[in-house]
Amino acid sequence: MPFVRIDVGQGPSEEELAVISRSIHQAMVDTIDVPGDDYFQVITRHGAGELLYDRSYLNVERSEGQIFIQITLKEGRTLAKKKALYAAIAERLQQSAGIRPQDVMIILTENTAENWSFGNGIAQMAP
Repeated sequence: MPFVRIDVGQGPSEEELAVISRSIHQAMVDTIDVPGDDYFQVITRHGAGELLYDRSYLNVERSEGQIFIQITLKEGRTLAKKKALYAAIAERLQQSAGIRPQDVMIILTENTAENWSFGNGIAQMAP
């Protein structure tokens, strides 16, 4: 049940954004057992001066093509699955959208099932 926020600059076209979205989703399906129809994403474009980041933090050389991916999901994935997810997203984005792996920042935020309502004012997955 992930919820994904994708923040990009003005560079990607609508078609490229669709490829980015699908690539991230497929990486989650393949590595952290997300069902194919569990698809909830928000993509936000930012203008000049609205994406701020250090160009070489932790010796990763970033470019103007920086993309931020925030994934909120239910807790429980192993460290190995999380690492596989990071690698799969970076690889898929490079292959499908030409985004450099150095420009892909991923943040996972975990919570519990009772923190989700998928509509109707109900916590569908709460115990």
